[in-house]
Amino acid sequence: MKCPVSIVVLTRNKLEITRLCLPTILHSSCRPLELIVVDNASTDGTREWLENFAGTAERANVRTTLVFNSRPEGCSTARNQAIDRASGDVLIFVDNDVAVRTRRWIEILLDTLLSSPDICMVGPKLVYPFPPHPIQCAGVGISRTGRVQFIGRGEPRDDPRFCSRRETQCLISACLMARRQPVVQAGGFDEEFNPVQFEDFDLCYRLREKGLKTVYEPAAEMYHMESVTTAGTPEVHNPAVVVRHGLLFKRKWRHMFEREKGPPDSETRWKRLQFPPLSSVTELPLV
Repeated sequence: MKCPVSIVVLTRNKLEITRLCLPTILHSSCRPLELIVVDNASTDGTREWLENFAGTAERANVRTTLVFNSRPEGCSTARNQAIDRASGDVLIFVDNDVAVRTRRWIEILLDTLLSSPDICMVGPKLVYPFPPHPIQCAGVGISRTGRVQFIGRGEPRDDPRFCSRRETQCLISACLMARRQPVVQAGGFDEEFNPVQFEDFDLCYRLREKGLKTVYEPAAEMYHMESVTTAGTPEVHNPAVVVRHGLLFKRKWRHMFEREKGPPDSETRWKRLQFPPLSSVTELPLV
């Protein structure tokens, strides 16, 4: 049976995080589901754990496909591999450091996605896993000069400013839902942005340039550990890559930044937030 929704997850080592987050997908109320996990040559036991987890997922009515790359592929390439294998008309991209908070997150995002034919992507409210679960990202703003703002980052989860559905300039691929057809027609994720950084924003702008919309939906909440997926991986967590891809993104889309009402540069400064170590996270409450 064809699954209408295909969830795509990438892994590259960090088994302790994958083991904490990936099983929470089984707490989602939506069924049936298709799950495609692309592993980028993990060496820490992730492959063996995924093979065991796949059986658990299948018994929970989550059809699971595992793709094991023999070498680390970039995020764009790995996601495109999954898109080629997905059967769903709707795709959900989820990083391995994201966990379910709202059981009905898929239904909520799907209702928003299908509420208008010009909506092509929807993202949830991402919150930190540490009580009282402040906001990690409530959509993304891009200034006229191309600087990035994670809207609401560090603010209270129930702040009214971030509790209404709205169109947003970009969404982050930590967790976003998209219509398959326009993503495929756009060529998927641009592999020029391998290994990582800005490939999600670039896809948002390619779709928005066609008149489609990206929407933030706060009624669905997910936990995000923030940057854990790439931390400590030299070929990925590299300041030079961030700078290079940031410049590429700005060159490609400057013509759109200049006519948008993005945030001022003064609101795009990255705040340092203080949290306990991730090892202190022992449970992730569901709502």
